[in-house]
Amino acid sequence: MTQVHTARFAIGQIVRHRDNAFRGVVMDVDHGYAGPAVETGAVAADQPFYRVFALGEDGGFVAYAAEGVLEDGQSVLLPDDAQRWFTTDAEGHHAPLHEGIH
Repeated sequence: MTQVHTARFAIGQIVRHRDNAFRGVVMDVDHGYAGPAVETGAVAADQPFYRVFALGEDGGFVAYAAEGVLEDGQSVLLPDDAQRWFTTDAEGHHAPLHEGIH
């Protein structure tokens, strides 16, 4: 029997990697690992995984991360980053400028 996990983070929510590798906005959620058939190492493949539009020093990039390495990042998105990279809806959810909020 397959166990179904409930995603902790919502599309449009700001998250950060627990090791401070990046911060960004959730763009999509997979209920389990949906990448190529490779060993995921110490990260369990049977947890939700997130596609995150992340902010780096040279601009934005898309990261694919397990729920177990992400934390709520609401307090770390700087106002300049928000205006430069994202649109924001009335509920405070963010989306990359060229992507709609689902």
